[in-house]
Amino acid sequence: MITPKPLFPGARAALVCASSAVPEDRLEPALEAVRALGLEPVPYPSCYFANRHGYLAADDRQRAHDINAAFADPSIDGVLSIRGGYGAHRILPLLNYDLIRANPKYFSGYSDVTALHTAFQQRCGLVTYHTPMPSTEYYEPVDPFTMGELRRALFGALTGTLPLPEGAHHCETLSGGCATGRLCGGNLSLLAASLGTPWEIDTTNKILFLEDIGEKTYRIDSMLTQLRNAGKFDACAGVVLGAWTDCVPEYPEKTLTLAEIFRELIVPAGKPVLAGLPCGHVLPTLSLPLGETVTLDADHGLLTVHKGGGFGG
Repeated sequence: MITPKPLFPGARAALVCASSAVPEDRLEPALEAVRALGLEPVPYPSCYFANRHGYLAADDRQRAHDINAAFADPSIDGVLSIRGGYGAHRILPLLNYDLIRANPKYFSGYSDVTALHTAFQQRCGLVTYHTPMPSTEYYEPVDPFTMGELRRALFGALTGTLPLPEGAHHCETLSGGCATGRLCGGNLSLLAASLGTPWEIDTTNKILFLEDIGEKTYRIDSMLTQLRNAGKFDACAGVVLGAWTDCVPEYPEKTLTLAEIFRELIVPAGKPVLAGLPCGHVLPTLSLPLGETVTLDADHGLLTVHKGGGFGG
């Protein structure tokens, strides 16, 4: 795995959108938010609402071209996904993985961007960062914890045992034990959609992180069942469960709780399982280095990031 060089004050950060269109009134605040971090934002065509294609930020070729061009441009120091939504997995066949592998750069985002994280890790050997995005969270002021962890991810300081926000509940141990492995995963919906494709999530000996938003509990059950039936929990070294925002039952009077679903579908694999990590579609939120080596201590509710083996690019 290649840990990309961290960003630095004055770094030129490409802003790209692989998924849904950025609302017109959010682009300029998003650019200002990136400048406030000390970076020089370089918005690509997919960031502009005028280029939208139905519910997508632009057509597939434009969205893929923006990402390929950002990695190819030697004046660009890092690539920030400006928002998620829907559509990133549509462009996976159009990305130039040889080019991206040859020009490793900082890359971040989350939610729908999970499709790109998985592809870049498995096709390019690139560590990427699960972070808030400029037009989704920090186009307007957010809490100091979230911004502090984002800065650690941007500027190369995301190591050690990850903290919890002040006043946060402790994580819950669903299955005890410790395990070390590369961190993988992200949004459950995207990981389930990857099964049976050339970009299928590989969890072998890895720590699998999962989160989602706006899914009924039976849908969470269905997607976790897909992962279980595909052997992803048997293959992994451990599981970390993040935020499940607005994931409510369709019929509250007859449902399994999320805790019951996790215990029935994940725990039987016999791996350490930790629930309640403050990461995902939630604030405050952690930032995570996907592809980096981490140690999960489910007994004590800890996730520790090990320093990368050297910067590439």
